[in-house]
Amino acid sequence: MALNRKVAFIDLTSGKIETSPISIEMRKKYIGSRGLDAYLLYNHLKPGVDALGPDNVAIISAGLLVGTPASASCRVHVCAKSPLTNFYGSCNGGGFFTPEMRWAGFDHLVITGKAPKPVYLWVHNGEIEIKDAANVWGKYVMDSQQAIRDELGDRDIKVLTIGPGGEKMVRFANVMTGPKNSGGRTGMGAVLGSKNLKAVAARGTMDITLAHPREALDYNREFMTQITSSKVSQTQGRLGTPFIFGATNTQGLVNTHNTLLNQLVNSDAVEAEAIDEYIQGMAACFGCGVHCRGKFVIPEGPMAGTYDEGPEYTHQVSFGSITGCRDTVGILEGTHLTNRYGIDVLEVGNIIAWAIELYEDGIINKEDTGGLELTWGNIDAVLELTRQIGEREGFGDILAEGGHRAAAKIGRNSIDHWVGVKGMGQMNSDERGTPALALNVATASRGNDHLRSRPAIDLYHLPEPVLRKIYSQPVPYDGPLTSDFRDYEGKPWQVFWQENCYMAVDSLGICKYHTTFLGATHPNFEEWSKLIHLITGLDMSPLDIWTAAERANNLERMFNLREGLTRKDDWLVDRYFDLPNPLGMPSIRGLSIDREKFTKMIDEFYQHHGWDENGVPTEETLKRLGLDKEPSHML
Repeated sequence: MALNRKVAFIDLTSGKIETSPISIEMRKKYIGSRGLDAYLLYNHLKPGVDALGPDNVAIISAGLLVGTPASASCRVHVCAKSPLTNFYGSCNGGGFFTPEMRWAGFDHLVITGKAPKPVYLWVHNGEIEIKDAANVWGKYVMDSQQAIRDELGDRDIKVLTIGPGGEKMVRFANVMTGPKNSGGRTGMGAVLGSKNLKAVAARGTMDITLAHPREALDYNREFMTQITSSKVSQTQGRLGTPFIFGATNTQGLVNTHNTLLNQLVNSDAVEAEAIDEYIQGMAACFGCGVHCRGKFVIPEGPMAGTYDEGPEYTHQVSFGSITGCRDTVGILEGTHLTNRYGIDVLEVGNIIAWAIELYEDGIINKEDTGGLELTWGNIDAVLELTRQIGEREGFGDILAEGGHRAAAKIGRNSIDHWVGVKGMGQMNSDERGTPALALNVATASRGNDHLRSRPAIDLYHLPEPVLRKIYSQPVPYDGPLTSDFRDYEGKPWQVFWQENCYMAVDSLGICKYHTTFLGATHPNFEEWSKLIHLITGLDMSPLDIWTAAERANNLERMFNLREGLTRKDDWLVDRYFDLPNPLGMPSIRGLSIDREKFTKMIDEFYQHHGWDENGVPTEETLKRLGLDKEPSHML
């Protein structure tokens, strides 16, 4: 059944492997995957360890509904202390790996120590083996997966791996499955590389018995129809996430030239329609009816004939607006490079754009860059620097350290030009005109991020009654809500609500596109409660799910506080406040974040959480959520 999957504790130093069941009590408190991972990491990691040292703990997990008929129940979560931010490190990716891991009997792999030589884990039908990775180490992402399948003699094996970026401990290296399913942002690939762990291979035939099979199948059909019938899902199924660029760039909400601008003019070559000319079909993750992933072959140049998947909205920005490039094939090539090396596309784009600004302003020169002419729109230099980051060569070796460490090496007040939060670089959007989204990136637990608490539907100008219907359940809310995304009132509650929504969906192992993220009519707490009961037999009300998510979010906060986070880390760089939007539609042009109003937003956000003025959970909040005895070492 769905509740009988185990946790494995794997010590790579000694080779010792132990397993443990997950109690119903722990399921109800944390659900699974990211929620339970927050508990496991807080309890098993000692404060202050080196993120790239053997004492860091890496956890790979599957959600409670993964591998079942639940829609898009395929997400993998990986967490550890981040080598990029030194705070909570976490990533989430799709594909087919975690269903296979669950069918092999495991929900969580808690990995400690460091192997004396490169290894990979072989997870199969209740067993875990540590195997020599000598013939896999050094290979690119797809080559690694095929080599392991060939070695084990089973083409149906699914593999989570790192690329050369992870092996060389690029501080924003990803974990990868398939051609492009990426767990990015906080350097979890570097953590695995530091442990000499190349990959985890999984193959299982252990059935997950459904508690109410016929009812579960019938309800999931309704669940899936609710998702695939929405306009946003239908557009994604046709164009993938690149469709987002057209809307946001037109308004003036896109990170451009390292946020010196907020719109890429003459952007035809970057738009979804230009990319679609090269797309040869759409693919999907396990159990997904949306099919939002493009399949392409690079048509020309040094990579001509190379197959890959994507690109995403993030690639349009990193190899388009943020670096000032207008080259459709260049976007495809950049997509392939980040996939091949297993490095985070957002961090790549951000740190290269930062370097371009330094070069354009005369802070660095060709002597620093190894002869590269880093100017806006130079796609050849951007692609070469991407390769250098993945290989840790030349100037790319410095950039592979991430913004804060690279700025310390370069000096010359270069940090004043870097844009990010908590050590993580700015993402694909520009939030100067959207206070709710700015609050999201400032307060997200893993740094500058849209996948922790972004109220994306705030951009839709939804009527107040519609917003209230969404944001007043499962916890009542009668405070202000407004349809204008430029307002400050009511937005802290929206960010708080989305934070719990995203924690819950990550704990279940379902894709965020299948909840209230881009789709205002998509399922959330009410539907999840029914789905959990029909699939697992576990009774959790919508409020129970909300509380479990809130509990886990507080544990991530407690982890960060233990690692030294303070209120000043929940803040934006000066550029957000002092440099108004120069471009965009009239409703956006000239806007910047108001410091005083933003400070009040943070105060209100803390109050919704039950935190004090410094962002620390109060004793009352800890007792209410049962966290006052943590770490409790119950698992």
